[in-house]
Amino acid sequence: MSGTQRAVRRAVVLLLGVLATLAVAGPAAAHVGGGAAGSDFDGVLRSVTPELPGVTVRLLDFGDQLEVVNDTSTELAVPGYSGEPYLRIGPDGVWRNALSPATWLNLDRYGRTTVPDDVDVDAEPRWEQVSTRPQYLWHDHRTHWMTEGQLPPAVLADPTSAHLISEWTVPMTYGGTDVEVAGALTWSPPPPGWLVWPAYVLLLGAAVLAGWLARGPRPLAAMVVLGALAALHHALATPQPAATVSSHAGAIISALLPALLVVLAAAGCVRAALRGRGGLAGMTAVVAGWLMLVEGLPDVDVLWTAHALTSGPQLLARPAVAVLVAGGLGLVVGGVGAARRFREEGRPASPAVRPGGLRS
Repeated sequence: MSGTQRAVRRAVVLLLGVLATLAVAGPAAAHVGGGAAGSDFDGVLRSVTPELPGVTVRLLDFGDQLEVVNDTSTELAVPGYSGEPYLRIGPDGVWRNALSPATWLNLDRYGRTTVPDDVDVDAEPRWEQVSTRPQYLWHDHRTHWMTEGQLPPAVLADPTSAHLISEWTVPMTYGGTDVEVAGALTWSPPPPGWLVWPAYVLLLGAAVLAGWLARGPRPLAAMVVLGALAALHHALATPQPAATVSSHAGAIISALLPALLVVLAAAGCVRAALRGRGGLAGMTAVVAGWLMLVEGLPDVDVLWTAHALTSGPQLLARPAVAVLVAGGLGLVVGGVGAARRFREEGRPASPAVRPGGLRS
């Protein structure tokens, strides 16, 4: 291989490395769920009675947040926990009563916000506009488990079974008509460690051994292809974020950046492996493994929880993240091994020196 070809290939690998560094912000921007991609709790929205055409009510982040989007010309009102005026969502945006305790309690997942002294459920509402768009997202404490670091008594009594934790309702009014939003909160046991952790170790070990012990670079390239497939699935299964945050298309595009770079690195790795360029295959495997870690680590809690935030099948969510995290780490280590081994094997041996200083 000529010096020019070597320089071009090294430049390509360097460019992929730079793009890998820049891609770190991609999954963070696309990630939804308040920092949690997995949970043993799960909220279910069962009904909105009566039905409200033009009004969308969604339960997000395993029941942690409630979202209302009202695209109609009629105002929808949400009372606070004591029945006091709390929210007005309508054609002129969102108005929130600063004197409702719910205004302050709902700012935090566990209601830890300090309530000002002048807050009074019996006082005349002090309306403040918080959005010009008719949509709002809040932590309604009726829809999720509120005790941080402590499981419900039923779960503590039987942690190996699924449980219905609560059935809840959130009252609203729509143009003077009473509306009831109903749902439930459940808990499911996480997968047993003895079942899933050996699979994670196997993924890690397979990628490392493919780089350090395989006779050629093709097994390493096969692991990179598996990582590319997992990266694409994970990106395309990005759940729909809150309407108040961003669009679903924008979230997927943001998540696709590292995934597409993994595909590009995989193509380079396969091409190098088929041509017997083990050193180059190892270098691209390192880049691919880093990109997989960038995409998978924000969702690593999926590996030990019962539910995952995904728009795809739950059955595939955990394996995809396992390939990204365990396989990605293995490719970084295995790729380094392959780059060193195959570079040294391809280096011409130094001629032996005979006694007297003459080379053979």
